[in-house]
Amino acid sequence: MANIFSVQDLAIILRKLQADGKKVVFTNGVFDIIHRGHVDYLNRARELGDCLVVAVNSDESVKRIKGSTRPIVNDDDRAFVVSYIRCVDYVCIFGEDTPYETIRILQPDILVKGADWKVEDVVGKDIVEAHGGKVVTIKYIDGRSTTNIIKKILEVMK
Repeated sequence: MANIFSVQDLAIILRKLQADGKKVVFTNGVFDIIHRGHVDYLNRARELGDCLVVAVNSDESVKRIKGSTRPIVNDDDRAFVVSYIRCVDYVCIFGEDTPYETIRILQPDILVKGADWKVEDVVGKDIVEAHGGKVVTIKYIDGRSTTNIIKKILEVMK
């Protein structure tokens, strides 16, 4: 199990790892209903460095981004589940609409997003590249999404 930390406490841990020459990989997301696409994405992100940090959107930020019907699962439970995915080393919860401030504080070496993002549009790209890091996009598994799962559940429940 990965540990769940505040962003500030996690920054201290990551600085020590980086001082020891470890590459810190960072990604973020809602991770509302965990599915194969999430696990595949996180495993591929972890392969890019020595440790994987996952920042989970708070309930309030999810509501602002996805609408009032989301999240389905609360942030504490989502962070707990993500922390038990084997490839994940550290988890934090962030409350902003974007992880920009979290990325600024954590200073990861590698920033990962899904390939639905253009690298130049990835939030925090400027921060990571300013200290010699890089931004990587990872292709999603087609048809694997929380939105698709919710649609299927609603269809079955009709």
